[in-house]
Amino acid sequence: MRSGYTASLVVYILQAGWFFFGIPMIIGAIINYVKLGDVRGTWLESHYRWQLRTFWFGLLWGVIGAVTWFLLIGYLILFINFIWMLYRVIRGWLRLMDGREMYA
Repeated sequence: MRSGYTASLVVYILQAGWFFFGIPMIIGAIINYVKLGDVRGTWLESHYRWQLRTFWFGLLWGVIGAVTWFLLIGYLILFINFIWMLYRVIRGWLRLMDGREMYA
């Protein structure tokens, strides 16, 4: 279980790195999918799911924002997506450090 905790911690660090460069977020999602089976049925599984949802919804809204930036609404979408992802990374990190599930 310790390796699952460490992997989740690394993914939060990679997700935080997304704010500077997008590739770490993709690496984090790959780590999540590879290690997800190791944490099934544990409190860490909620963090893996939280991280994967953060990745996929962040990617979805990032693409929508990028496609619509020329309509000016894209800037708003990208800004809200940035704030939302920042919130999710910080909230997940803090709950992981406290040893708490994400959805409890």
